[in-house]
Amino acid sequence: MSTSFLRRILSFLRNTWRGLTSMRTALVLLFLLALAALPGALLPQWSLNEDNVREFSDNYPTLAKVLDAVGAFNVFSSVWFAAIYVLLFVSLIGCLLPRSSHYLRQLRARPVRTPRNLERMPHHAGGTVGLSTEEMTAVVRRRLRRWRTEEATEADGSRTISAERGYLREAGNLVFHFALVGLLITVAGGQLTRYEGQVVVQADGSSFCNSGTYNYDSFRAGPTVDGTGLSEFCLRVKDFDVRYLASGQPDNFHADIDYQSGKALDDGDWKPHDLQVNNPLRTAGDRIYLTGNGYTPVFTVTFPDGQQRTKKTQWKPVNTGTMLSQGATKFDRPDMPDEQRRHENQLAIRGLFAPTAQLNGKVLSSSFPALNEPMAAVDVLKGKLGFATGESQSIFNVNQELIDSGQLERVERQNLAVGDSVRLADGTSIRFDGVQRWVNLQVSHNPFQSYVLVFALTVVVGLGASLSIKRRRIWVRITPAGAGTGTTETDAEESDGNTSVEIGGLARTDQAGYGEEFTRIAEELLVSGRGSTASSVAGDNSRGRSS
Repeated sequence: MSTSFLRRILSFLRNTWRGLTSMRTALVLLFLLALAALPGALLPQWSLNEDNVREFSDNYPTLAKVLDAVGAFNVFSSVWFAAIYVLLFVSLIGCLLPRSSHYLRQLRARPVRTPRNLERMPHHAGGTVGLSTEEMTAVVRRRLRRWRTEEATEADGSRTISAERGYLREAGNLVFHFALVGLLITVAGGQLTRYEGQVVVQADGSSFCNSGTYNYDSFRAGPTVDGTGLSEFCLRVKDFDVRYLASGQPDNFHADIDYQSGKALDDGDWKPHDLQVNNPLRTAGDRIYLTGNGYTPVFTVTFPDGQQRTKKTQWKPVNTGTMLSQGATKFDRPDMPDEQRRHENQLAIRGLFAPTAQLNGKVLSSSFPALNEPMAAVDVLKGKLGFATGESQSIFNVNQELIDSGQLERVERQNLAVGDSVRLADGTSIRFDGVQRWVNLQVSHNPFQSYVLVFALTVVVGLGASLSIKRRRIWVRITPAGAGTGTTETDAEESDGNTSVEIGGLARTDQAGYGEEFTRIAEELLVSGRGSTASSVAGDNSRGRSS
């Protein structure tokens, strides 16, 4: 491999690194990251709600295929989003390291020397005061005591003071960018170590323990979570209460729960908690949210041989305004040793449940979400429910293919109020016993969440500092009377009048406001000479100096 070829490779890598680590590239990548996140906010995501994605696919089948192919339904786990994320992270690190080094050198550096011609500065003022050089120097020191200053004596005996202020502007800028890097790291760490699960718990004293993924109805986790070693806690839902307005809108709902975690798991001590929408339970490093609720119709099936089975299966609200719900409660025939016959004689009670029944002929609907006049419109299905196939099934419905193929047959349809029953041709009786409440709980675990909050607040603080602090410089030249005319320096310093003061100012940023500050400082310096009278001229060269 030739030396020239290696040089070209090294040159290419060096130029690529410089381009990647430039501030312009970092801003472009930050814009691209925000742009890439838009589909995740506007389109349904597989990781958040699979039902919404399927509904979108049903409504827009052609568009959905294209979007799914490019990962628009799984934005935050896509390769292209991760690529932008990593490039932004590398770019920010590459920008910040040299800038930090440069800023440290600036902190050790002294203010620049006073320019020879202060009249060329964007801000300029001058005049004479009735103080000696030393006295005027002391006045300037007191006024600029919060500035970083550097004093010098020129050849003609003039005293100069260079002052600079606003060093924290760059510090705020660096804090903002380092906090942004920290935010990227903690968000990525949270995505790697997080898990989130949904579980339905009956509000009748039923319990849930975070002992494994098998206890959840749905569970999503980061790449480093294998479902073991979850936070240890248990809870039980004793009751659920909801109050509705006259319009049917929920006014307040909460679940009365007990929980235990840590040492309480061994001691058996339960602690009470009022679980509400804006009052999650925080325990064992997890957060438990109340995200939904619904009704559970209770059915008892009495088989021809007299055996009874009672089941409570939650039904899913299809109208959250009236809590009209649909679902399916499924039964296996008991004490039937022949497995094939047992699978052919399974029962399913499928239909609608209305907490406040409203009948239009025989069609059932609900007029109010509260449990005022409960009624269920049920189809009784008999045959194969497909349990033996081992395939997962929805608890809210039955397999329609089994109905279409005739393996599952509807044998009865009826509207049932609480206490009503229906008898099948083979003597099986089905009774609607009543209704219970269920709650949907979301368990969220993200060990980086508090760090994300800290870095987010730091981003705001750093940005505020970089925008509000102005970097500016001011120079003062104090020339004693007679300087440059053959008068000795000692004689000039002993003179008590006609000391010339010249002031120049320069803003290191384009922010407005320094002109007013410079004018105020110049006037204070020129007229505050211990009651002395002073004549002065002041001007702003950015608008044309006046005299």
